[in-house]
Amino acid sequence: MATAAATSASEAEAEPKAGPTAEGEEDDVKTARTRRKVLSRAVATATYKAVGPGWDQPEEGVSESDGDEEYAMASSAESSPGEYEWEYDEEEEKNQLEIERLEEQLSINIYDYNCHVDLIRLLRLEGELTKVRMARQKMSEIFPLTEELWLEWLHDEISMALDGLDREHVYDLFEKAVKDYICPNIWLEYGQYSVGGIGQKGGLEKVRSVFERALSSVGLHMTKGLAIWEAYREFESAIVEAARPIAGFLSPFDREQTFDSQLEKVHSLFRRQLAIPLYDMEATFAEYEEWSEDPIPESVIQNYNKALQQLERYKPYEEALLQAEAPRLAEYQAYIDFEMKIGDPARVQLIFERALVENCLVPDLWIRYSQFLDRQLKVKDLVLSVHNRAVRNCPWTVALWSRYLLAMERHGVDHQVISVTFEKALSAGFIQATDYVEIWQAYLDYLRRRVDFKQDSSKELEELRSAFTRALEYLKQEVEERFNESGDPSCMIMQNWARIEARLCNNMQKARELWDSIMTKGNAKYANMWLEYYNLERAHGDTQHCRKALHRAVQCTSDYPEHVCEVLLTMERTEGTLEDWDIAVQKTETRLARVNEQRIKAAEKEAAFAQQEEEKAEQRKRARAEKKALKKKKKTRGADKRKAEEDEKEWGDDEEEQPSKRRKVENSTPPAGEAQDLEAETSLFGKSAPVDVDPPSKQKERAAALKRDMPKVPHDSSKDSITVFVSNLPYSLGEPDVKLRPLFEACGEVVEIRPIFSNRGDFRGYCYVEFKEEKSALQALQLDRKTVEGRPMFVSPCVDKSKNPDFKVFRYSTALEKHKLFVSGLPFSCTKEELEEICKAHGTVKDIRLVTNRAGKPKGLAYVEYENESQASQAVLKMDGMTIKENVIKVAISNPPQRKVPEKPEARKAPGGAMVPRQIYGARGKGRTQLSLLPRALQRPSVTVAQAENGPAPQPAVTTSAATEAPKMSNADFAKLLLRK
Repeated sequence: MATAAATSASEAEAEPKAGPTAEGEEDDVKTARTRRKVLSRAVATATYKAVGPGWDQPEEGVSESDGDEEYAMASSAESSPGEYEWEYDEEEEKNQLEIERLEEQLSINIYDYNCHVDLIRLLRLEGELTKVRMARQKMSEIFPLTEELWLEWLHDEISMALDGLDREHVYDLFEKAVKDYICPNIWLEYGQYSVGGIGQKGGLEKVRSVFERALSSVGLHMTKGLAIWEAYREFESAIVEAARPIAGFLSPFDREQTFDSQLEKVHSLFRRQLAIPLYDMEATFAEYEEWSEDPIPESVIQNYNKALQQLERYKPYEEALLQAEAPRLAEYQAYIDFEMKIGDPARVQLIFERALVENCLVPDLWIRYSQFLDRQLKVKDLVLSVHNRAVRNCPWTVALWSRYLLAMERHGVDHQVISVTFEKALSAGFIQATDYVEIWQAYLDYLRRRVDFKQDSSKELEELRSAFTRALEYLKQEVEERFNESGDPSCMIMQNWARIEARLCNNMQKARELWDSIMTKGNAKYANMWLEYYNLERAHGDTQHCRKALHRAVQCTSDYPEHVCEVLLTMERTEGTLEDWDIAVQKTETRLARVNEQRIKAAEKEAAFAQQEEEKAEQRKRARAEKKALKKKKKTRGADKRKAEEDEKEWGDDEEEQPSKRRKVENSTPPAGEAQDLEAETSLFGKSAPVDVDPPSKQKERAAALKRDMPKVPHDSSKDSITVFVSNLPYSLGEPDVKLRPLFEACGEVVEIRPIFSNRGDFRGYCYVEFKEEKSALQALQLDRKTVEGRPMFVSPCVDKSKNPDFKVFRYSTALEKHKLFVSGLPFSCTKEELEEICKAHGTVKDIRLVTNRAGKPKGLAYVEYENESQASQAVLKMDGMTIKENVIKVAISNPPQRKVPEKPEARKAPGGAMVPRQIYGARGKGRTQLSLLPRALQRPSVTVAQAENGPAPQPAVTTSAATEAPKMSNADFAKLLLRK
């Protein structure tokens, strides 16, 4: 629905200022000429009937039906469907099957907007006039129709209208169309069609009434209101031209009553139009000067100049709308704020209506509009009409339904109508359990206000009690079955019922029964629930029940038992006897002692668990260290063994000479000349020289040395705006700067790519890409999650987190998104295309994101974004529990849990009792790369320094005390410490 509305509105609003093409101009001229011809003929016919047979018509043989036919041709010139090539074999059969499928789908889900549109299109294509009329009628009862759908329907009905009854039916359709949205094109069609019935009884008054209503509705529209004014003036001018030939034959009195009064109507239209800021006002003023035989009055010129000044104030907002792309919500919001400051109710209403044409699925806009009407205009028909349109456009928004019920009550709508509206709200398909609680609360409040509590019993009171009972049953059965929760954990509906029974009906017995039910639903452990019950008993009950409630509260409360005990002791101190006081003291002391004992045990258990976790972590840390040391030792032994074997093979088995030669080889490097002589000597004996080819380990060390020797380029924080941080790249990626450059050069000129290597020369999987322009860096962010050698590449802004601690790299929303679904349990082999094929059967899918790990492997999760909340709500109902490739999936509205904020360093007690700073781990947790290689004897508490995300870490500030306590130690000092062990 949003797509259709936005498309039609964008085409209508964003018309270019330049003229259309030559072909388009020719079509427009022909259409305008035909419409003027119809107006002239219709007016001539009406004037002839009004004046009598004494005046000859300019063109004979013109009938009302001729005018209707020509109007139908003119009005449907642009919207006619064209010549279809009918195929009565496979194509027709295919369409019939698709029609049957759509009808079956609508029988299951009548709120499928796209299904309605497709069905109407196919029925119209097949020429099923009766069925397409019924399909349109059903759709219009559920949804407001867009301008395109209404114009198509109206043109079809106009072409089939044969007599007066058909014309009345078309009039009724026009009345429905102008109520859905404020559409200037529909009003223009309505006015021009009504001209065709000018020859009927009251036809002239009908035309003028339609045009006057059109001016009231869209006459202030700065870009499209001009067409309505011109059409109305052409109509009145046509009457003047038709009556001009007979004006000379009339008496002065008749001339004044007919011809002169008609001239004054045209003058009045010119003056009214020139007093309103509209585009192309200068041309209208020039036309008025040319048409008028008398000089233009000074008051008209003053109003015209004032309107021109107003036009200059409005132009920036209108130009912003013309330049922006649909739906232009931000531009409309700014325009609305401007109009609200000026305070003209008619203009404020018009800009709201213009904004809603393109943003009909934005609940907040409807809420703001209805709030303005409720507080400012307070016109019953207008207010209720807007509220009704709001819930038809956004039926899933409970706030709109609640406001609608309040507005109906405020304007005195019949109780039966309000009850029917409430039942529609229950079937609207809210997407949260709390929404149903809210709508029930609104309806119960309305029923409570209808009751006269001065009477002991009344029909309204019984209806209120039955509604409370039904609400509790509905939440328990319908809502809990759908959402696995009632949406009312605090039992607010039952609390309100209990208060009404106690305060307004003086029925404490019923109130106590309700509070007993509330406590049995898991609320007995909360002190505030018991105190609420106590206050109710205190105000409307007796001391005995107050004491009983507090005694139960002392035994059951677990969150704030001290507060409940204090309230009990306070009551007994002021009202109780000595025996009551002793009992209260004994119970409170016993309860508090038990609570303190439980808290101590829980704290000890938590501390023991934390200690166990620390010990396990320490064990894992030691195991990893030992495993790494053992692996390194084995690697060293293997290298020594291979070297010894090579030496034995090279120099033979001479035991006396071998050690000295081996020491010489190991401890000294021969000069270049000696090395060449040795190479030549060994070659003479037929032995290969091992100097040319190094073993793989040495080759790797040589490469690492070369990379260590490369000049290190420090990160320049001043270039963060033109730099992006690229991470999660494969560690095996060779020459990252060469392979990544073509990928990022598509976004703009790349100044430098800085890959980050470890001390050993291994690529660490991330780099910095610096661009020449900032817009290139912004465009490069679109490459986020692009696959590079089988892994998703992460691209994020380069931000120093020490300067921007609140910066979040996580680009997806963590709040409730009612138009997006979270799908879990998907098979790992499920592709994006397969999931889209399943989801698009329930609405228009805007985006699908399959969740993967850092290696690019699927995790069986996905996010599906629909066009609006209604489609998402229906998809949850249809897809939850569906089986895909033998996997049962779960589907819910996307509402991610709150992301954990990194904890601040806190002092905690070590097992020995000393206070040590809490360990702070990096983004990967306690990983292998964060293993400390410093002996525990040398470890000291280190000051945690905030690191820059995607950038260098800032240097920690060295305090004076730290400098004196921890002097720098040389390698020799470390060696001495180690040798003491």
